[in-house]
Amino acid sequence: MANVSKLLEKKGKEIISVSPDTGIRDAIAKMAEKSAGTALVMDGNKLVGIFSERDFIRKIYLKDECSKNVKVREMMSTKLTTVTADTTLESCMEMMTERRIRHLPVLDGDRVVGVISIGDIVKYMVQEKEFVIKNLQSYIAGPGM
Repeated sequence: MANVSKLLEKKGKEIISVSPDTGIRDAIAKMAEKSAGTALVMDGNKLVGIFSERDFIRKIYLKDECSKNVKVREMMSTKLTTVTADTTLESCMEMMTERRIRHLPVLDGDRVVGVISIGDIVKYMVQEKEFVIKNLQSYIAGPGM
């Protein structure tokens, strides 16, 4: 089974991040600019939380507390599930399913080296399966086909 490092090689290691003191509107604007549903919350180089569209909807919008002064630190998730580059994609999928989360920060020690989503994993696995199928079809068809 493939691991996180293989997925990051294909996907890339771009990280969308905000500080804990970033205003909610600025955080959402940054996420929208990159078509991302989540941003890592970084205090300098340290991962301190994750902020998602889901956090905004459940913790602010639905409670009608939408204010320009609300900071990311007031609603970010701090109970984080992280993985390393060596974690198998199968393990990642199990964690995401059990914990009902969609994104996993990837750490090398304390350093963030990427973030993966359930969509990234599914896309990677489908591409791998298609590659194997094409190779098997070529093998079966034989040379010259």
